[in-house]
Amino acid sequence: MTMAETGAPPSALALFAWLSPGFPVGAYAYSHALEWAAEAGDIIDEASLESWLRDLMLLGFGRADGILLAHAYAAGAAGDVPALAQVNARAVALSPTAELRLETCQQGRSFLDAVRAAWPHGGLDAAAAHLPPDVAYPVAVGYAAALHAVPRAAVLEAFLFAVTQTLVSAALRIAPIGQTAGTRVVARLMPAVQALAGDIPTLTLDDLGTATFRADLGSMRHETQYTRLFRS
Repeated sequence: MTMAETGAPPSALALFAWLSPGFPVGAYAYSHALEWAAEAGDIIDEASLESWLRDLMLLGFGRADGILLAHAYAAGAAGDVPALAQVNARAVALSPTAELRLETCQQGRSFLDAVRAAWPHGGLDAAAAHLPPDVAYPVAVGYAAALHAVPRAAVLEAFLFAVTQTLVSAALRIAPIGQTAGTRVVARLMPAVQALAGDIPTLTLDDLGTATFRADLGSMRHETQYTRLFRS
């Protein structure tokens, strides 16, 4: 019997599906300005990729997305759709460029639609009806996880680690870095990502903010980059 037939919520195992490369959110189409960084010569090898990604995750959008996810999770646990809408509005407004707004909103709406189709829940239907077309990715993940009783700690770790792996995968396609080097980068970033996931529950929306200005500027420049494989 399916979950829809039994009414049973998925376990944390659902995260393997929701955050896998095969889940239909289109994550493969975005590089979060890594494509520009490689073109500009900022990412040229394993060490420079690790440094760039560490900053993105700890000082940039990774930390911000984790905070937004945690607050969307709280809204889901409380069944508070208006609170979810407020978190989502802030998430979308914080996108520094048009490309990065597209990156989070296209994935967020796709994620929400896919989970509703395969893991139906009345709360997700209510959220989809209440929210605007632009739904930030971490907001959708956090709310869905709460409604389906996936533990918050598990979803935070899994989401941040999946984002890291997605960025490494993008880098392998645009920079002179092999798969083994990329795997080493993922392994070395894992403790920092886990620590970040552990810190996020203590943070409030007032703690939102990033300090990755070169990446933001790179995203703007990517909009007019001559050759592009990615949408961001």
